[in-house]
Amino acid sequence: MSTVARQPKRILAVLTVRNEGAFLLEWLAHHRAVGFTDFLVLSNDCQDGTDAMLDRLEQLGWLTHLRNDGPYDEGGIQFTGLKRADKHKLVRKADWIMALDIDEFVNIHVGDNTLLALLEALPEATAITLTWRLFGNAGTVRYRDEPVTGAFTRCAPAVMYWPWRASMFKTLYRNDGTYRKLGVHRPRNPDKAKLDGARWYDGEGRALEDQFKVTRIFNSYGRPNYGLAQLNHYALGSMESFVLKADRGRAVHGNHMLDMDYWVERNFNTDTDTSIHRMDPRSTPLRDELHADAELGRLHQEAVTWRRARFLELMEQEPYRALFARLLMTPPSRPISRNSARTLLGFANLGRMKEN
Repeated sequence: MSTVARQPKRILAVLTVRNEGAFLLEWLAHHRAVGFTDFLVLSNDCQDGTDAMLDRLEQLGWLTHLRNDGPYDEGGIQFTGLKRADKHKLVRKADWIMALDIDEFVNIHVGDNTLLALLEALPEATAITLTWRLFGNAGTVRYRDEPVTGAFTRCAPAVMYWPWRASMFKTLYRNDGTYRKLGVHRPRNPDKAKLDGARWYDGEGRALEDQFKVTRIFNSYGRPNYGLAQLNHYALGSMESFVLKADRGRAVHGNHMLDMDYWVERNFNTDTDTSIHRMDPRSTPLRDELHADAELGRLHQEAVTWRRARFLELMEQEPYRALFARLLMTPPSRPISRNSARTLLGFANLGRMKEN
């Protein structure tokens, strides 16, 4: 391992959150252990005290907190926040950047399971795509105050033929001027003069074709994408938590309430993946340190209490009560075969032909 390869790098995670204080400390501890050196976190009109937790974490030197309470532009809450982040000094100083959500956990499979090990494995990379691995609900009804990565280990197979969202990715990219703006899934506003020199790789270590440099937000499905790294996506959590997620609203498509289409396209439980637990010896002491802070410990408990109380409030309303009932009655999603996926794609192409 060369001295040059292991020289310090500033690796920035950009996170947007709303009413997710109950999950914040686990997420931060894990990603500090993985190797992110800086965190720029934008809070969006929180009622559960997430913003107060972020203020305290900033005092402790863990992160930088920006309030993003609106008004929001037409792109939605998350895009508005990322535009604010674009102007921040942490973005300008970073060597590498990745935009993430609170339900996404970076999971490195190479070397010592850190970001530096991944960068050493792909030294020519301008950008590395970390494909989602969808972790299902596994029949969990009640929200419990426990680490998400321990509570949910059932997931989709390593190879999925459908839905295409199972192959969506988030991008870790080199902040060398090739891309000048943050994006939800990929960096934006490329410098066309630098695109020819850009090198994109997927989580399997494969070089990616030129279309990834400008447009793609999902890797090719029907093949493994996780050899070097993956992004554990705990999009559902417990049924109670999913109802609160629907109440929170979508960060990108603010007018669309989460419903059963979102649930069934992510609730795969056929396989078990506990590979992320390799980070526990490094992340657990960091999480314990955060919980040991008297103010953070109190704010965390208040966020947990808020979640439980808010769920009971939502059960007095439609459509949330109906949504919860449907969750209770819906079986886990079943991965479809290659042939079924081909048939589905054929119908989709036929629909596009008729529209044209």
